[in-house]
Formats: sequence, structure tokens, C-alpha cells
Amino acid sequence: MKFQTLLIAALSAPLLAAAQSEEVSKKYDVDSLLNDHYGRLVRYGKHLSEKTYEVIGPEVADKKMRYAGNNLACTNCHQEAATKKFAMPWVGAQATFPQYRGRENEVSTIEERVNGCMERSMNGKALPFDGKEMKAFATYIHFLSKGVPVGSSVEGQGLPKFTPPDRASDIVAGEKVYAEKCAVCHGQDGAGLRNGKPGEAKGYTFPPLWGKDTFNNGAGMNRLLTAASFIKTNMPLGASHGQAQLTDDQSYDVAGYILSKPRPIKANLDKDFPARWNKPVDAAFPPYVDGAPAEQHKYGPFQPLFENMKRLKTVLDKGA
Repeated sequence: MKFQTLLIAALSAPLLAAAQSEEVSKKYDVDSLLNDHYGRLVRYGKHLSEKTYEVIGPEVADKKMRYAGNNLACTNCHQEAATKKFAMPWVGAQATFPQYRGRENEVSTIEERVNGCMERSMNGKALPFDGKEMKAFATYIHFLSKGVPVGSSVEGQGLPKFTPPDRASDIVAGEKVYAEKCAVCHGQDGAGLRNGKPGEAKGYTFPPLWGKDTFNNGAGMNRLLTAASFIKTNMPLGASHGQAQLTDDQSYDVAGYILSKPRPIKANLDKDFPARWNKPVDAAFPPYVDGAPAEQHKYGPFQPLFENMKRLKTVLDKGA
């Protein structure tokens, strides 16, 4: 009886996931909107999120539109048109802004948050606040937040908390996980699988994870605990929250391996987290205020860093 119950559950899971995905698609169907100013901006915002490289990428014909510095799409991370739970969805995001951001130690608007991604994950430059593209991003996020009261949150926002193993990330073990689970899509060299040829602004079927055409070292995904959580919840393709294909250890190690590889460098990272007690322990760039080595901030073990920062906070936080 127990086996039959487990078998039924296993067979039902894909059907349930498909039904939920269809329900989400209907709820956020941009084609159901009127062909008015709002509807057109929402549709453009969705297109921008899915085909970022095609509109504002570094290979587009109009050089004035080259805001992104790589050929990624927003939906490489914000999956399923930014609606997938626990894949950093934009659903309900409008209701959480303006919000305090430790990286700037300021209250930021949704537009400023978009530009944070533009300058880091997209390795590019800020969009003009009054431009059509920024308005389209903001309007699409607004559409995905319909019905969510201001100041509230929805299930599946952000990423699940990742509790790391009490050790440093094992890069050698991570390389083996990458070869077995990741290389088939992202390539043995981490260069991804391009659509078309370089220069054609067609982006990737599977994005590069390191090298010149990916996120820079100032991006949130360059933090090991963030990357491990994303990988555990969303990778390989088909994984989701509660339907993981990798263990915590595998996710932790492969994240370390990926982040050990070269990528674009963002200037002026020393200005991030001016209130130093807000700096995440896995933000692996100076200055460091806890006396721990840079290697530990990049690969762990992180538990001693958490504990040390708790003690330091009372010293560093002088009411600023």
C-alpha cells in the first residue's frame, strides 16, 4: 500500500506541475490585455525580459540601444517570464517597493532595482528612467503584481534560504557535478549554447556561466550562497522548489566551481554596502571588516562568518 501511494504521488507530480504552469500562464497572459498604452507596455516589458539581447543587447544594430553588456536575457534567472516561484520572480515585486536596500544603504525604487540588474547581471549600463524600456520593465512588473496589496509578499518570492554545509565548497567535487549535470547544456567550457552566430543578437538557448558574456562579479549570482540556492531550486532544467535534482552538497560544490571561473569585473565594488554590517558574508570582494581571509568569503565555511558578523554588528552599527 505504501509503495502504491508513493507511485501514485510520483506519477501525479508532473501532471500537477503542468496544471499549475498552465494556470500561471493564463493568469499572466499578456495577450489578454487591451491594445492600449498599458497593454502595449506590458507586452513590450515581457518581450524585453525574454529577448533582452535582441532589444538592448551589445550586438543590436542601433548602438544607442546597447545598454546590456552581455547577451543574456532577464529570464535566464527570472524563469518562465519572471513568474516561476522561487526563481526570483517579479510576481508581487511592485508591492515591495520602495524598499530599503543594504547594497546602497538607501531606500530604492523598482526602477533603481532594475538598473542594479542592468549594471551587474547584465554587465551593462543604467537605463534612462524616462525611457520606453524602463517604463516597459516597470509596467510588466506592475502587471505581474496585480492584486497584491502594497507592503505584502507572495509565496515563492526570491529564493529559498540555503543553509550551507559546515565546510568550504569543494571545487574538485563541483567540477564533477558540473560535468555530469550541467555541461550538456552550458558546455564543458561554460560558454553556453548560442542561437545563431556572434554578432547576430540572438542570445543563447542555454546561457554562459563564466567568461566574457555573462554576469559580472558584482551580481547577486556571484555570491556562492545565492548561486547554490538558485541551482538547488531550479537546476538542472526541470527542477523546481520541492522537486530538486541536486543535493545541498552538490549545489554548494558546483556553485563554488562555477564561481571559481573568470568573469567580467565591476568597478567600484568597494562602494557597495557602505553600512558594512549589512554586507553579506559571501559578497567576495573587499573591503572585509571581520578579519577573515577573502578565500573564506568566497568559498566558506560560512557559519563562522555569520557568527563573527553578529558580534561585529554591535560594534559597527553606531546608529548610522
